[in-house]
Amino acid sequence: MLPPFCNFPIADFSLAENQKKMESALKLVQSQFGKTYPLIIGGEKVETADKFDSINPCKKSEVIGTFSKADAKLADKAVKAGVKAFEDWKWVSAEERARYLLNAAEIMRQRVFELSAWMVVEEGKSWLEAYGDTAEAIDFLEFYAREAVLYGGEQIVEDFPGEENNLYYIPLGVGAVIPPWNFPCAILVGMASAAIAAGNTVVLKPASPSPTIAYKFVEIMNDELGLPPGVLNFLPGPGGTMGDALVGHPRTRFIAFTGSMEVGLHINELAAKAQPGQIWIKRVIAEMGGKDTIVVDDSADLDSAADGIVTSAFGFQGQKCSACSRVIALESIYDELVKRVVDRAKKLTVGDTRDHKNYMGAVINQQAYEKILEYIKIGKDEGKLMCGGKTIGEEGYFIEPTVFADIDPMARLSQEEIFGPVLAFIKAKDFKGALGIANNTIYGLTGGVYSMTRPHLEQARREFHVGNLYFNRKCTGALVGVQPFGGFNMSGTDSKAGGSDYLLLFLQAKSVTEKL
Repeated sequence: MLPPFCNFPIADFSLAENQKKMESALKLVQSQFGKTYPLIIGGEKVETADKFDSINPCKKSEVIGTFSKADAKLADKAVKAGVKAFEDWKWVSAEERARYLLNAAEIMRQRVFELSAWMVVEEGKSWLEAYGDTAEAIDFLEFYAREAVLYGGEQIVEDFPGEENNLYYIPLGVGAVIPPWNFPCAILVGMASAAIAAGNTVVLKPASPSPTIAYKFVEIMNDELGLPPGVLNFLPGPGGTMGDALVGHPRTRFIAFTGSMEVGLHINELAAKAQPGQIWIKRVIAEMGGKDTIVVDDSADLDSAADGIVTSAFGFQGQKCSACSRVIALESIYDELVKRVVDRAKKLTVGDTRDHKNYMGAVINQQAYEKILEYIKIGKDEGKLMCGGKTIGEEGYFIEPTVFADIDPMARLSQEEIFGPVLAFIKAKDFKGALGIANNTIYGLTGGVYSMTRPHLEQARREFHVGNLYFNRKCTGALVGVQPFGGFNMSGTDSKAGGSDYLLLFLQAKSVTEKL
């Protein structure tokens, strides 16, 4: 009997003991820079001539690792390896599958500082953000292990005279798991472990900016825990060719994706087209983008609101689908709130996140860097630059935390996902108008309201159309088992990762009736 699920606690880095552990972990991972990593297909390690480098965004000259790059032919081989492994894995009991996840969680607890350090150097995450990423991955393993056991047994149905009726959940088959780079441990582990715990096999295509932490998880599952060959295949490569080959393969049964709206829609469209030899409708589980808003009314605690806004907007450089990118404030407190947020943003430290003193690191790569700078240029035409807007140094992709005021609700800065440290302030006449603006984008992922007025909170509870809504706190940092995560509209299929419904997305129900 498993004990009740409990979230893994976050380390306190004000303690010297934890600082020393992270410093030691950083030295360990830096000693492994420059290693070459293979593909893993059916348990076989495969080297290819075509390779790519993972680099440290805070210091572009540092190569974290060099990875073999898969192509469409190897994608076909990996899917076939998953199909073969599925023939045995689907019969393994839910309890046995759950033990793989629980054992992986224990290994990750023991190596939490090391795994977090990999994300500090490969992602530019602060110590706290990286540790939180690993902690969430551990939570997913623990939570989905318990869910697998619950769904693995016979389900309750109504009795009917003269018949024996049973309902079972069975796995789908082999799936493509395509995680994002911004939570390269948590979301990757969550999607892959849910699929595996449900009895499926996985072809994992990690995001190109963050393959190292992905490999470390695969290494734990395959090499340390002895997951049967072909249950978890590791296949880095370009999304445009190799990713499409995985999604469009006739033997791929499902696709679990987290990333941009544009890529998610492309995957959904490609998966919807039946291929020669395909005998099922593919299931797509998509978590996509957001244009997340915090609304602040005239009864709010402005210091608390400013703190929550800054954390939500600039944590991990604003590179979260849940990040606050818009603040809608009522006229009477607008100027004061802008001032308090700007004062806090100006105090944020930016630099190489191996130094614990730096709150923000670099954005992920050159493409993101150029895109964010283009939006800053647009913002200067659409509103008033209150702080930031500049780059810092040449060694990494550093951009200052940037705040714009007086943005029109329909301006590009208000409507388009930027995915960087850029925050837009919008003024509203009243609370009803503020909610109208909050709902005026194509997205519906997270949102927040700061208010001490009960009718306003109740109105937002009814009318603010997002999958994850927070009152009087930041709009990032959903906890596994506590705040199941997923959004509406163009934010995805509302998958509710970390919730009791999530494993059902990787299962299908079979009803069996025997006449007595």
